[in-house]
Amino acid sequence: MSLVELRDVTAGYGGAPILNGVNIEIDASDIGVIVGPNGAGKSTTLKAIFGLLTVTSGTVTFADKNITNSDADRLVPLGLSFVPQEHNVFTSMSVHENLEMGAFIRRDDISDTLDEVYEMFPDLKAKRRQHAGELSGGQRQMVAMGRALMSKPKLLMLDEPSAGLSPRYMMEIFEQVVKINARGVGILMVEQNARQALGFATKGFVLANGQNRFTGTGQQLLDDPDVAKSFLGG
Repeated sequence: MSLVELRDVTAGYGGAPILNGVNIEIDASDIGVIVGPNGAGKSTTLKAIFGLLTVTSGTVTFADKNITNSDADRLVPLGLSFVPQEHNVFTSMSVHENLEMGAFIRRDDISDTLDEVYEMFPDLKAKRRQHAGELSGGQRQMVAMGRALMSKPKLLMLDEPSAGLSPRYMMEIFEQVVKINARGVGILMVEQNARQALGFATKGFVLANGQNRFTGTGQQLLDDPDVAKSFLGG
């Protein structure tokens, strides 16, 4: 059974649609990576899943439930977490308080999950009392991912997690994505560093003009000369 499935999804912000019949299917064991040129509809796809814009036709299914145009606050308890590219931490709150906010829907003991996040991101443990707004870009991204994991999601969606990061932090974020997936969390991410991300993707989706242009394993897309020429810089 697919964890999340988009079938012929058309969506946008009003006016002309940005997505024009997108199809995506991700299993719990998958790392799905969406790549493509600017304006292709990559981030819009994640927002359509998370109920942040209107799907005008097609369906979005999560864990065998139709969630098309559901409110985001209904989706988090179902097991869906989304880390946007920008404004993804509470800058005036400490690292620890940010992580606690990620568990606001839980009524059980969150200490084990906190320990797991701090083990995953040792930088955060050392800075747990520091305001998130004082951290580097890479550390803020870790806070955002850690907070999303505090709700114990089945699917973690990441919008450009390596944007603006140094090579060191980019590789650290990517390594943690693989480890998070190995713990049984499905991943669907939009990524500008396409070659690196497709290198560990189990499924890759190339979008252009709001439509699927190429779909395959990450390696298949890397090996496709048409994909390389048109979307990966040769």
